Amino acid sequence: MSNPLDPSRILQTATAFWASKVLLTATEFDLFTALDAAAMTGGELEGELGLHPRASRDFLDALVALGFLERDGDGPDSRYRNTPETNAFLNQNSPTYIGGLPKMLNARLFGFWNNLGEALRSGEPQNELQQGGQSIFDQLYADDNALTVFLEGMSGIQGGNFAALADVFDFARYRTVTDVGGALALLSRLVAVRHPHLRLQSFDLAPVAPHASKAIQAAGLSDRIQAVAGDFFSDPIPPADVVTMGNILHDWDLETKMLLIRKAYAALPEGGAFIAIENIIDDERRENAFGLLMSLNMLIETGGGFDYTGADFKRWCSEVGFKRFEVIPLTGPTSAAIAYK
Repeated sequence: MSNPLDPSRILQTATAFWASKVLLTATEFDLFTALDAAAMTGGELEGELGLHPRASRDFLDALVALGFLERDGDGPDSRYRNTPETNAFLNQNSPTYIGGLPKMLNARLFGFWNNLGEALRSGEPQNELQQGGQSIFDQLYADDNALTVFLEGMSGIQGGNFAALADVFDFARYRTVTDVGGALALLSRLVAVRHPHLRLQSFDLAPVAPHASKAIQAAGLSDRIQAVAGDFFSDPIPPADVVTMGNILHDWDLETKMLLIRKAYAALPEGGAFIAIENIIDDERRENAFGLLMSLNMLIETGGGFDYTGADFKRWCSEVGFKRFEVIPLTGPTSAAIAYK
């Protein structure tokens, strides 16, 4: 007798936004920062966060059940504390804090994704631009504090991938690296520590450069990493043996992708390498669900951006003149797509 059909996976995915919103709201309330110093009871957290007594127990215990909080005891006097992961990544006092990203997801993207159907019908973005406002980048560049939080969040979320790249890619053959759209120079810093022979440049817009320089100086790497201000549309990419782009190509339409690939090619010597760190979709488009969902996010956020497969990357780079290609898995759904000149 065949097993009966089970709707549980459908129901789990259909209600997944419940769990997402609980975690995002906890980050919005800085719950994990409140629990930095010591465990707290539900009553103490009600006072600290301004929670209503009706709501607090279910909210906090849902975070326990989801694995984002730990709880000592079972009664009203039980105490809540961070897990190692939430303490490391969602506590503002942690050097590995990445809460800027979930805060942005909560404040912006959660609502915009409600219009996915309209985006699929129209092909148009559903963010601030659709509503007659400024783009998120225009807003960030106008507010230095907001830009700092955003850069820290974006850097933190890619840290594992950049560290993995430093370990798995053979940088020994090269002497110089330019990271395009380098933000706080995290890729440059991680690669520099792992490969002391390299000299690196972190290339990003002028408002970002002071933030990158500060991070480089704090890491004690100012003698080997330079923050270079420029616009990768209007300025040439600073020449280097290796050119990297972390989550850059997927922001743009195909014409702009090809422009950036050509610029990377021009910046490289013979034998140089162009590395795109992205959620590369598997060639059959069956497995990397996160990469496909990220591509839908580009539909929501941009006028023409989309994610792509390794085969797409190879085809585009071949048209420009690159001769050899590989895709190296990094962490989770992310890979390094590499083209050699």
